[in-house]
Amino acid sequence: MIDATMSKRMEEATRLTRAGKLHEAMALLQSGVSEAGREETPKNAYQGGNTFDGTWQVLDKEDTVTEPEPADSPTGAFTPGDIKVPAAWRDKWMKFRGGMAQTEQAPPEYARSEEPQPGAFTAGRFTNQVGTRDYKLYIPSGYTGQSLPLVVMLHGCTQNPDDFAAGTEMNRLAEEQQCCVLYPAQPMTANHSKCWNWFKAEDQQREGGEPEIIAGMTRQIIDTHGLDGSRVYVAGLSAGAAMATTLAMTYPDLFAAVGVHSGLPHGVAKSLPDALGAMQGGTGPLGGGNQAKGIGWASDVPAIIFHGDRDTTVHPSNADRVAAQYSTSCQAGASVEKGKVANGHGYTCTTHHNAKGETHLEQWQVHGAGHAWSGGSTKGSYTDPKGPDATKEMLRFFMQHRQA
Repeated sequence: MIDATMSKRMEEATRLTRAGKLHEAMALLQSGVSEAGREETPKNAYQGGNTFDGTWQVLDKEDTVTEPEPADSPTGAFTPGDIKVPAAWRDKWMKFRGGMAQTEQAPPEYARSEEPQPGAFTAGRFTNQVGTRDYKLYIPSGYTGQSLPLVVMLHGCTQNPDDFAAGTEMNRLAEEQQCCVLYPAQPMTANHSKCWNWFKAEDQQREGGEPEIIAGMTRQIIDTHGLDGSRVYVAGLSAGAAMATTLAMTYPDLFAAVGVHSGLPHGVAKSLPDALGAMQGGTGPLGGGNQAKGIGWASDVPAIIFHGDRDTTVHPSNADRVAAQYSTSCQAGASVEKGKVANGHGYTCTTHHNAKGETHLEQWQVHGAGHAWSGGSTKGSYTDPKGPDATKEMLRFFMQHRQA
């Protein structure tokens, strides 16, 4: 339980926030986080060497399908994680942390294993020295052992692979275009709201934390199914988008392109107050080119970015900050296209090219859209069917790129 000092600190931070004194509130929170950090060791702290070896287990697909989170459950890009907060404070921060903490359900007992089959959406589990994560894998019906591309999809807070697949309809397009889709699952044991921990230092590095788990899982799937290692892509929504860009920063040798939807830049947060500040607009690095590269927050991986200009969960300015981290390979100048979906949202697409004249960076601003997957299906949570089809555009962009 939180002691009296921490409780008073939370109450004072709430008062400061209501008074519009955000910086003072974050400073007060930071001092509390620092004290809590001295008493606890992060649950997922990395303690191993530099190997990607791991084990994987295919599980019965029917037994692992979970019901989507309630459609009205709020989503965000982070949760306080191992910081315990009183109910009054939790309510205040509900829109930012992606839902209320819930009791973790016991894992199901699996009666049998099932080998992934073409046209099936199968569940599995990956384990390496850093940790274990479940996943869902879609293999198109046309797969006969050929070397197909792989798209890694990282869900947002409170979501799961089934919900994210339904909302983005990535499996339907993967069936049409013949690629496999991997959906790693973040459990409540790692984050109360099932957010990827993009804002924790131990989950922002190459050899450790969640990036190593996801990269190890990706490589295992590639090896097991003989997929094309030069055509591997990663995309995500919200917290999943933030982790996708972290993967592009830390594993540029693995991912040939990245899709960032309503996400945040890599490395701009190391704590709860940092994350809140970044989500609300922040003061993180905005300049591109050598400025981003000089501080180590840059990647040459081609990127496609989507963000609604009325997003009240992750401020739209984050799209520019994300773009800055991928602009080091772009030439001066850009082409701008404006359009509108029939009976839907308007959009502005800004395209940057590299020295070879190839498309390297696309930034889609969806006018009137909030914190939701553009063009997604209402069968999943946090989607906006009125926007341009982010799934279709991301796949188009991905297929233009491959590792050298």
